[in-house]
Amino acid sequence: MPAAFEGESLMQQTAWWVSIALMALVAAMFAYGAASSRRREQDYAGLARRAYALRARAFWVLALILGSAMIYSLRALPYAARASEAGAAAQVVEAKGYLWYWELSPNRVEPGRPVEFRVTSADVNHGFGIYDPELKLVAQVQAMPGYTNVIRHTFEREGRYRILCLEYCGTVHHGMTAELTVGGN
Repeated sequence: MPAAFEGESLMQQTAWWVSIALMALVAAMFAYGAASSRRREQDYAGLARRAYALRARAFWVLALILGSAMIYSLRALPYAARASEAGAAAQVVEAKGYLWYWELSPNRVEPGRPVEFRVTSADVNHGFGIYDPELKLVAQVQAMPGYTNVIRHTFEREGRYRILCLEYCGTVHHGMTAELTVGGN
């Protein structure tokens, strides 16, 4: 199994076990509430104060746990990587989609340096997907007529990368491919 999938599997397993633990905690709280509730012939004001205090503590504990989990899980998104590359001298590739081919200028880049793709379309919407030599999707963006989307990616490995259209654009959509060569001048 590739290393990238192992990391995703670990993250997915961690999320699974955290979800199970939280569901068990909620079920235990319901069971405790059901077991300890009985009809009482007393003033409920003190009980209500304790319940509201417990509710407030539970809210802040859950907010802290869920907020931390959200911040931890958002680290995997590519936004920070793109922002850190923003200051580097990027290679620029102009990509334009047509029915049913891609025009890349240039179609060869150097590895290890950021590449800025300026993606647009001449006719209809297209999905611009970059696949590595093993056909794993490494970056994607929408190609739209009249608008240029910018996506940055740093290719660490040399090889031939495939550009595929990811949005159905007509009868020859399946043949809308191009090739980007990384390295190998």
